[in-house]
Amino acid sequence: MGLFAYTVAGAGGILIGVWESVSCAAETVAKDSQLVASLPQTASRDKPKVTLFSSTTTYLFISVLSVLFIVNSLISLSDAIGSKDTMGFALQLQVIALAFLFLLNSLIGFFSNTLDSFCFPQKLLSLMDAFAFAEEFLLFYAHVKDPGGVENRYYNLILVPIAICLFSTLLEMKRQKSAYARLGRGTGFILQGMWTVQMGFSFFTKMIADGCALDQKSRGNFTITCKGHPEYHRGSAIATLLFNCHLAVLVTLSIGFYAVCCKINGVNRESAKYEPIGREVQVDDHGKFSLESDDDEEEDKIKEERSVEMQSSRMIVASELTANGHGSGP
Repeated sequence: MGLFAYTVAGAGGILIGVWESVSCAAETVAKDSQLVASLPQTASRDKPKVTLFSSTTTYLFISVLSVLFIVNSLISLSDAIGSKDTMGFALQLQVIALAFLFLLNSLIGFFSNTLDSFCFPQKLLSLMDAFAFAEEFLLFYAHVKDPGGVENRYYNLILVPIAICLFSTLLEMKRQKSAYARLGRGTGFILQGMWTVQMGFSFFTKMIADGCALDQKSRGNFTITCKGHPEYHRGSAIATLLFNCHLAVLVTLSIGFYAVCCKINGVNRESAKYEPIGREVQVDDHGKFSLESDDDEEEDKIKEERSVEMQSSRMIVASELTANGHGSGP
């Protein structure tokens, strides 16, 4: 049951991140191609229809995932009560509070995009999202029930994608029209979902290090105990290695996806900065050619200035000699 819950939660995070990243990247590439083609742009202070649809869908996905988190926490809460596990009971209360905060933010954003009569400031909504990510960060940062548990290393590593989401949300508050904030938050969601699935397989299967086993007090309160320090350090090293592999896969897929988008939409804005090489080619009388450069142009200017100065100096000397010649005559 624990593996299923972690897999569903991770798959939901990956789905939200992929949707956010794909929609944001597609909109950015489309805008770049339009700028290159010099198409007329209509100025509007409202969100475009495509952006509005993508953000509304994202809010809907987050609300559904938040409801699933609340249902799962309620089941774990009842199990903790039956097992008389006070620690598990307290942990599930924290998860429920965090899930309700995400649910509130997503519902406000959803109704703000769909209902004309309900208008909520975008900066205030981004601020609420930042508070939700900050609370999630603190939840995993302080989630240390057993200092000797290997799961603490997994919880420390998941702070990286949460911090990415938090930083991207704060950046969105400052620059609401920036697509990089949404793209960064989508990437953080994907990495967080991938790592959540990895935690499920590592905790509830035999993919954990040898010598470490699951010690479960209730459905939501468990720890990974190891026989000794070598097993603990090996488990922590495996967790770090797995996280680096997930990060490398995410970076590779992101670069490949962006390259495909640029190829499909024909983004040539960078190439527009360069001029054909034929414009800088000079062919001399002997049939040889050379390339002009900025240094050559500067040298030509200096030579022209020197020749002008020499001609002016010669004219001055000639005029002085002529005047002296006329003055010395009888």
